[in-house]
Amino acid sequence: MLAPNDISISRLAVESDGAVEGYASLFGVVDQARDMMMPGAFATSLRTRGLRRIPMLFQHDPSEPIGIWLELREDLRGLFARGRLIPEVARSRELLSLLRAGAVDGLSIGFRTVKGRIDPKTCVRRLHAVDLWEISIVTFPLLAGARVRAVKEARHPSRPLLPARARAENRRGVPAAHGHRVL
Repeated sequence: MLAPNDISISRLAVESDGAVEGYASLFGVVDQARDMMMPGAFATSLRTRGLRRIPMLFQHDPSEPIGIWLELREDLRGLFARGRLIPEVARSRELLSLLRAGAVDGLSIGFRTVKGRIDPKTCVRRLHAVDLWEISIVTFPLLAGARVRAVKEARHPSRPLLPARARAENRRGVPAAHGHRVL
């Protein structure tokens, strides 16, 4: 079972050449599905899968690959992702425009739970190990902190990253199952 776990506290940065970066997951933060990633949850998966076996998708759709990941690593905050949108892919060009406008800026992971435990008092599932299958750029992330961090103008590659539109609203109105996909 593959369950996208969306994040909305960190943002993904997008540069003129299609380079993107941000946090795909945050440790210790409960998402709308009541999941919480724990430090080390991605370690085995990153080591065994490698970068090329973790696709960059649009909206968790396997028929919508939009780029490649150049770096995926855990740090103290969560799962850091750096990659590049592929400009020869039409959806990637459209997505770059949407990111610049702030219309889309969420990040979401698709994974299979390897080791997790539900806290009976809080009903929060703490995920200690997951098999990471994909990372998507999405409209509605389940975790409010997973966001595209910035967009760089194509005509001005020397400019610093510009912040994408920040979303302060709480997405609790979005059904918890939104964005989840079962394979």
